[in-house]
This record gives sequence, structure tokens and C-alpha cells, in this order.
Amino acid sequence: MSGEQVNLMSKEGDPFPVDTEVAKMSELVKSMLEDSEEGDEEVTEIPLPNVKSQILKKVIEFCQHYKEEPMNEIEKPLKSSEMSEVVQRWYADFVAVEQPVLFELILAANFMDIKPLLDLTCATVASMIKGKTPEEIRQTFNITNDFSPEEEAQVREENKWCEEA
Repeated sequence: MSGEQVNLMSKEGDPFPVDTEVAKMSELVKSMLEDSEEGDEEVTEIPLPNVKSQILKKVIEFCQHYKEEPMNEIEKPLKSSEMSEVVQRWYADFVAVEQPVLFELILAANFMDIKPLLDLTCATVASMIKGKTPEEIRQTFNITNDFSPEEEAQVREENKWCEEA
């Protein structure tokens, strides 16, 4: 099986040739390939209509690197808001991207079912929240506060136990 390739097709229809073993890090791709092995025809193209070319390129880069150097398991709760203290430097640098790219990587990892990438990207978002006040979190993610002062006071009162932990 090694040496064989499959074309992962992005949303835009761009083909990305990838070693089959690397592509199988995606449970979605793996099951599509296994389904094709049971049938008569061999699948050489896997359509990924939810994944843009720019993001698919990064997903493949992640999978190729992961095959060479598996990522350390991410401890929960996060021990630090610095990703370089949570995973190896390459992985921390990999997710040091603009928020829209990070969120698209999360969606792609979820759609393609790539658990290590989903863990890494979600942990990165968690690290952006860790130790911040609600107002700082709103600023970080550009979230509008739609609570009236009375509603916010009520929510704080109901969730006081969270701040005590």
C-alpha cells in the first residue's frame, strides 16, 4: 500500500496528490478508500467539498508532519496558554495563524475526522480563552455583548461558582 497516492479534491476542484497512508489519517478518507476496496473500482479521487484549497494544503502539511513526528498528547486542562508549552514547537507554529484560518482548520479537521488536528486547533482556541475575563474574550473573538447590564449581573450571579473554581 505504501507509495500509492490518492488525489484529495478541494472545494475549488483542485487536486492534491497525497500518499494514501498520510491521507488515511482522515477517518473520512480512510472509510471512503476502504469502501472502494470492497467494490470493483479503485478510488483515486476523494472529493472534499467543505475544504478550501488553502486549508487543505495546511491539513496535508499537518498530516505529513504528524507521520514523521507524532504530536505530544495535549493534557487537559491546558497547563499553559502558550501552545509551545503544550505541544512541540512545529505544532505551536503551525497553529499560529489568523483566526479565520484557525477556525477553517477546525471545520476541516472535524469534517475530515482528523482527531489530532482537531485536538490541536481546539486546544489553541482554548489557550486563547484561558485566564481571560469575559470582556477580554469578547475582544479576542470580536463578540458583541448583547446582554443588558441587568441580564449580565443575573448571569454572573447564577454562575458565581465558576469564578470560585
